Amino acid sequence: MSTRAAAVAGYFYDANAGRLQDHVNELLNVESAFPVALPEAVIVPHAGYIYSGSTAAHAYRCLLVDPDQVKRVLLIGPAHRVYLDGMAIPSVDYFATPLGRIVLDREGLARINQLPAVTVSDEAHREEHSLEVQLPFLQTVLNEFSLLPVVVGGATAEQVAAVIDEITDDAHTLVVVSSDLSHFLSYQDAQAIDANTCQQILHHVTTLEGEQACGARVINGLMACNRFRASEVTLLHACNSADSAGKPDRVVGYAAFALR
Repeated sequence: MSTRAAAVAGYFYDANAGRLQDHVNELLNVESAFPVALPEAVIVPHAGYIYSGSTAAHAYRCLLVDPDQVKRVLLIGPAHRVYLDGMAIPSVDYFATPLGRIVLDREGLARINQLPAVTVSDEAHREEHSLEVQLPFLQTVLNEFSLLPVVVGGATAEQVAAVIDEITDDAHTLVVVSSDLSHFLSYQDAQAIDANTCQQILHHVTTLEGEQACGARVINGLMACNRFRASEVTLLHACNSADSAGKPDRVVGYAAFALR
């Protein structure tokens, strides 16, 4: 059985299993002003935990209301390391983190692979952090689940939507979309641009640009798919790196959303 090993442990999050588990538990112990209800999809950031982990935790703690309902997770985020024309799934059987291995849903991935914009590329997944940083959260808040990891490159909203619609035909599949917001602006500029982007997401816009969110293509696809086109979108938390651990002259924006 082949396994995709953790690539950013010790960089984006702690490589020690005990310390990592403690950190994730600490992040999940956040106060939320929103009712806790099981979402069908979440949008979460993917920076290092010291920067965006507290924002992502607002979405992941929503899953604690009924974790047994989630049997598999479609995890989809932007490709950062490899140029990709379309989308890519891996060929391996497991993804690993310091908290253990997660089995991949090979049957579901085979269905996705039949779509014209999807290819198999372990290289596209090997060093990709946008998916990996979500895994320790999922391993903590869920019980037994399988994983369908997809990285997105030059894909259209319709192509991404086709993947989501192909695999979310049951009530036990959670969609996790991984995306940060604006990059390397001043604190004030980022606040203004990210606030506008969040409003567009709340209104199901399908035309976000890369300057607004690094996972714009993924978010556009989520909002364009049949399953979530008319869903209720809730903004759970938003901040930027200067609010957590960064400097205010070049910040990255983060937000967490739940869709029901």
